[in-house]
Amino acid sequence: MWENFKQLLSLVFRALLSNKTRSFLTMLGIIIGVGAVVLIMSLGAGAQSLILGQLEGFGSDLIGVLPGQSDEKGPPASVFGVKVTSLKLADAEALRQEKNVSHTAAVVAYYQTSVSFSWRDQSYDSTLYGINGEYLQVDGGEIESGRFFSDEELDSNLRLVVLGSTVAGELFGGNEPVGQKIKVKNQNAVVIGVMKERGQVGFQNYDDLVLTPLAFAQKEIAGINYLSAIRVKVDSADNIDESMEMIAQTLRERHDLDNPSDDDFSVRSFRDALDLVTNITDALRYFLAAMAALSLLVGGIGIMNIMLVSVTERTREIGLRKALGATNRQVLSQFLFEAIALTLIGGLIGLLFGSLFSYLAAIIVRSLDYRWDFVISAFSVFIAIGLSAIIGIVFGYYPARRASRLSPIDALRYE
Repeated sequence: MWENFKQLLSLVFRALLSNKTRSFLTMLGIIIGVGAVVLIMSLGAGAQSLILGQLEGFGSDLIGVLPGQSDEKGPPASVFGVKVTSLKLADAEALRQEKNVSHTAAVVAYYQTSVSFSWRDQSYDSTLYGINGEYLQVDGGEIESGRFFSDEELDSNLRLVVLGSTVAGELFGGNEPVGQKIKVKNQNAVVIGVMKERGQVGFQNYDDLVLTPLAFAQKEIAGINYLSAIRVKVDSADNIDESMEMIAQTLRERHDLDNPSDDDFSVRSFRDALDLVTNITDALRYFLAAMAALSLLVGGIGIMNIMLVSVTERTREIGLRKALGATNRQVLSQFLFEAIALTLIGGLIGLLFGSLFSYLAAIIVRSLDYRWDFVISAFSVFIAIGLSAIIGIVFGYYPARRASRLSPIDALRYE
């Protein structure tokens, strides 16, 4: 049996090598399809590691409270820009009280809006964060020059701002910002400090924002009285689940809600954010991989067409083999194995090129000081080997069956 298999393989590869150019062009669709799938899956995994790495910068002991209801797996409407006014400063103050949330270490209330800032003839559009509470303890960061707000200033509507490093550079260039007055929308505000360069953490560029007391942002700039978000830092990551339940219960009591399905807020932990982002990125990369895999279908059709042409060209050879005693099964096996060999070789070459381009992409992104994992998953290897073989079987069976059913007399007469 082993000798027969070796003989079959010898016949298959001799047939493929007899027309190298056509064999390569036949494999090209499989090479491109598998290479695209491997590349997309690897880039998707790398992008996922980049995003999750950024989110990890927030810390595992943080809980976010957002306005608007959402299901357990999805974000609330406020994330998509829908105006929701259910959270107030009094809600944040209630969460600071130990009797309500016993494991609270720090709480920050936020209002976020996009504003144009100007100084003399320089202007810059950025994000204004009105804050109240222990901002540096929750969000982190250090002062480069000047100072941060005092507790009394954060509880007031004083026209004071602390600039991110990018905003300070865009407005003042080489000039000293501290002590200068800038226009925030149509209001004058005094710069009391500049934050040290920090970069991107999660989805937030901390260098490209301006901090101000919450009341000033709400009343003087936006003319509103609600919050964009609340963040709660707990004393230990082990107390996250208990704290989330206590936060939800406190807000339900404050908002006169009896049924959790009527919640007008969403409580999310760091772990929830990671799970949500993981689900979204997984769905996206599998969808893109499925789109790229369509080219494998095109490649399979191409293989079937070429194999039908090969059967026609080799009709006399088939007739001669049958006249010498070859069975229908042996002829079918030969042509089927030729199709499988084409797709397997194409799949392995596609895996090689997809992996190579993925590795080069990882090197380039890492050179920009981003975390980017180079990942070739088991699913990618399955696509390269398993799916390629399946395509060879599916699209090679009909030509192989057609070859096996040829009459030896008619085949020998074929011109």
